[in-house]
Amino acid sequence: MRSRLLRSLSATMAATAALVVGVMAGTASAADPIKVGAIVSATGPASFLGDPEKRVLELYVDRVNQAGGVNGRPVQLTVYDDGGAADKAASFTKRLLESDKVDVIVGGTTTATTMAAVPLVERAETPFISLAGAVVIVEPVKKWVFKTPHTDRMAAEKVMEDMKKRGLTKLALISEDSGFGKSGREQTLAVAKERGIEVVADETYGAKDTDVTAQLTKIRNNAAAQAVLVFGLGQGPAVVTKNYRQLGISLPLYQSHGVASKEFIRLAGGAAETVRLPAAGLVVAAQLPDSDPQKKVVTEFTKVYEEAFSSEVSTFAGHAYDGLMIALDAVKRAGGTDKAKLRDAIEQTKGYVGTGGTVTMSPKDHMGLSLDAFHMVEVKQGDWSLVK
Repeated sequence: MRSRLLRSLSATMAATAALVVGVMAGTASAADPIKVGAIVSATGPASFLGDPEKRVLELYVDRVNQAGGVNGRPVQLTVYDDGGAADKAASFTKRLLESDKVDVIVGGTTTATTMAAVPLVERAETPFISLAGAVVIVEPVKKWVFKTPHTDRMAAEKVMEDMKKRGLTKLALISEDSGFGKSGREQTLAVAKERGIEVVADETYGAKDTDVTAQLTKIRNNAAAQAVLVFGLGQGPAVVTKNYRQLGISLPLYQSHGVASKEFIRLAGGAAETVRLPAAGLVVAAQLPDSDPQKKVVTEFTKVYEEAFSSEVSTFAGHAYDGLMIALDAVKRAGGTDKAKLRDAIEQTKGYVGTGGTVTMSPKDHMGLSLDAFHMVEVKQGDWSLVK
């Protein structure tokens, strides 16, 4: 199901008004608002993820309200910036639940901030759609918790799938000592056993490290290694990439989807050339075949985002867009904001074509994306190129 809500919000302002009014009849000001809460890392080490998320939530809530709201009700957005700190994320989540009394929460930029919120939303029985990557967020399934990005497990699977195509079977892993990095490491080690890939080196680095040449020198001196995978987010992966080139390591270098943003390319500079990673179709929208159901969605979203902010579109902005659209479409299908009904409607999302792929959730799957939703991309001449 490609909802009319999605299409209307991705078009121009004129088309938005024309289409959305048709499915969201009524006068928004005459009804109680739909209260959407958000915790994002708009500042701090994960700001290149959280800032685009915040911008998109504000932009599309405004567009929905200008078009008449959802079923005649305006959307009221309350956003808090946790700065990437788990304790602040927990505090703001508590405020959203107890003081702001939100109907649904969209956010949790990082795995650490998301997991700080999870027990609170579970106890409060309030739907929560995370924007973070680790598989632990939805596996095992938690009744009130959902997520929009692909998982770290999927990233490891996609990387190893590409390695096999290149005839590579021995991997050196270097991961960040953080929530996302730790989970990515665990998933990589597990997937490697399943995929017949031997992990011949297992190094870690700190999120604030400015030099990782010691760890990379060990990898360089490992004669068995055929490829290297970096699992992290923020500035760390760019530091690793620069040090990698400085040491003259010539093995194929992979990153995770945690750096699927032009900000990584800017931070790493020329060192990013030939780096491969799994990413959503959003980063290569123009390169997708016309037959791809995502093509129209990601092309329109890219246009709206870049016109609104005069900056390149971000995968992480897309995660926020998908989270908001899934939530609002669920409100429409649930006929209101009764939390139990809203939770059920989110879980019943089927065929939603978003920026991350086609989403079909179920009681056993609170993400709803398949491995086909990932594309392998490579940095070429300072831009993303679809690996075919």
